[in-house]
Amino acid sequence: MFFHSTRGKDKNKTFEEVLIQGLADDGGLFMPDNWPEVDLDYLRKQESFIDVAKYIVPLFTKSSFNDDEVKEILNDTWHDFDVEDFIKISPIDKSIDILELFHGPTAAFKDFGLQLAAAFFNKSLTKQNKTAIVFGATSGDTGSAAIDACKKFSSIKSFILIPNGNMSEIQRKQMTTVKKSNVFPILADGTFDDCQDIVKQGFKERSFLKEDQSLLAVNSINWVRIIGQICYYFYAGLKINQLYEQLNFSIPTGNFGNVFSCYAASKMGLPLSKIIVAVNRNNILERFFKENDYSKTDVIETISPSMDISVASNFERLIYDFYLEGNSSLCSEVYSKFPNQPIRIDKNIWKKTSKLFLSYSVDDADTYECMRLFSKKYDYIMDPHTAVAAEAVSQFYKTLDEKTVILSTAHPAKFPKIIDKAGLHLADIPSRLSAVINKDEIATKLSILDDSVFKFIEQNN
Repeated sequence: MFFHSTRGKDKNKTFEEVLIQGLADDGGLFMPDNWPEVDLDYLRKQESFIDVAKYIVPLFTKSSFNDDEVKEILNDTWHDFDVEDFIKISPIDKSIDILELFHGPTAAFKDFGLQLAAAFFNKSLTKQNKTAIVFGATSGDTGSAAIDACKKFSSIKSFILIPNGNMSEIQRKQMTTVKKSNVFPILADGTFDDCQDIVKQGFKERSFLKEDQSLLAVNSINWVRIIGQICYYFYAGLKINQLYEQLNFSIPTGNFGNVFSCYAASKMGLPLSKIIVAVNRNNILERFFKENDYSKTDVIETISPSMDISVASNFERLIYDFYLEGNSSLCSEVYSKFPNQPIRIDKNIWKKTSKLFLSYSVDDADTYECMRLFSKKYDYIMDPHTAVAAEAVSQFYKTLDEKTVILSTAHPAKFPKIIDKAGLHLADIPSRLSAVINKDEIATKLSILDDSVFKFIEQNN
């Protein structure tokens, strides 16, 4: 299995090269040269999440690691989860299940992709006797999951930009209370998009790196994160109906990595009916799926902060594969003028949207109301991101024939003020979350208007 860029110039890359490089040199995102076909009969004989992962992950890694190496890595990859087999599936009624992906150490779904990424990062760096820097920005959960996943590896130092905004205190403190010599949280004076621009600049310039040192991308542009997430879609299908029947998945999304992982699983053979792309008021994705209008607007702060993003990075992969059917020249042309000009696909091509995708934008008032409804009707308390996905399901409920799985991407205890404002009481708060509240924060405040961030990294590298 080799990989190529959505924009065509970066190609014939091994898994290890894609892992370390992250973003393609031509500005595109890496894709596999072909979609591996999954043997569903083989998967039906498996039991655990690890069993599923040991089948799925090696489909993408053969260009760099033999299957035995990968299976050995996977034995120790996912750690510090508080439920058996990492994932809990909660039935709501006959037509709805909730896939709880928040039982890992940072209480968010990103533990799955980032623990896998960190394990492969360390394997590759150790093999090459190299060190690396993780440099990223976070709108909520990515930073804490990246820090937690990488902190035990001495070969990796993590520098995470934490923007101004309305992420919860717990989300912030999960990053700023980690007392490790290789962890550097940075409080940045700007929005997530501002911080993301600094990260992109850093990946272009790389001025702060030592000679022969790697710079690692931990957001969902890195293909290894997509692999980790593909695994739990197949696991969900296995546990819910033994992969014999199609499912709908309602996915709260910002950067589109989780949605694309579901799409990727379907390309590999997952029985799938519809993907419901659930967004908050930052609705660039809904506008595309409903109106063929992918145009950047200013970020609006909401009570689902991890989705407060104006541009969905992973969406380029869907444009390339689903709409343009692998035409890299067209994809490069489409993105050459964005974001200065909106992306609009030829209407005859765009019409295929309805075959697979539905989308709905949920405002804060309806998010609160959905949280209250699920608590009252089903005795189930969910975080605001999950509520966005649940509310989207209610809007399409009458048109969905198959069972629908709502992805719950964060533990509600990460948002105590929002839970309280919704008039709800959460009895079970994981100790790993309650513990950070009383810890002292260790973080550095830096300007993103100059080169302060890059100088800081260089000084601590």
